[in-house]
Amino acid sequence: MKINFENILVLDIETVPQEKRFAELNSNWQELWTKKSSKIAPDTEPGESYQRAGIYAEFGKIVCIGVGVMYYHKNQLALKIKDFSGYDEKSILTEFANFLDDHYSESYHRLAAHNGKEFDFPYLIRRMIILGVTVPKILQLSGKKPWEVQHLDTMELWKQGDYKSYTSLELLAAVFDIQTPKDDIDGSQVAKVYYEDQDLDRIVNYCKKDVVTTAKVLAKICNNEIIEKVEIV
Repeated sequence: MKINFENILVLDIETVPQEKRFAELNSNWQELWTKKSSKIAPDTEPGESYQRAGIYAEFGKIVCIGVGVMYYHKNQLALKIKDFSGYDEKSILTEFANFLDDHYSESYHRLAAHNGKEFDFPYLIRRMIILGVTVPKILQLSGKKPWEVQHLDTMELWKQGDYKSYTSLELLAAVFDIQTPKDDIDGSQVAKVYYEDQDLDRIVNYCKKDVVTTAKVLAKICNNEIIEKVEIV
């Protein structure tokens, strides 16, 4: 599958629960999470399962969006990455939405992420709707048929029609002999680093590593190319 890398924006998001602990939710939200928890983790107390709340757009929030642009430098594929991050989620999403509207056209450009169609893209859209941020045209997926959505998902590309299992980015990195993005923290530790360690920079660094790895995996799967240079903006 040969694609034009120069019209693709690779992205990754990092999310955490709305509050540090289940006990800090008001009574209404505690009840709502208890109902959700009874379905996703019936044998676990809501206070314990709440550490997973960040993966649900209704109970979580975005703390970092990493993006990467691929380009050719002296006939070699390169990557330029940056982030949108902070403690004010609406500001993060507004800045990101403006960035997409200013630089990316739905008729020409494509977004790419690992498991993006199941997680990153819908999560971004839902959080924008919740916070009253206008969804950029390139992200407006509601009402579109599956074949009308041109965004790329490295997990979907790797499945090659096989829908039996989830393939992690870490595993694909190992398959293609790419440095793992999980050499410091992984997704399950992001909430702890955010709330307990209060180390947003560490999360941003992890998010950027995911973007780099996703881009490298995409390049190998689609064009069998290697990204030689990574530039941080």
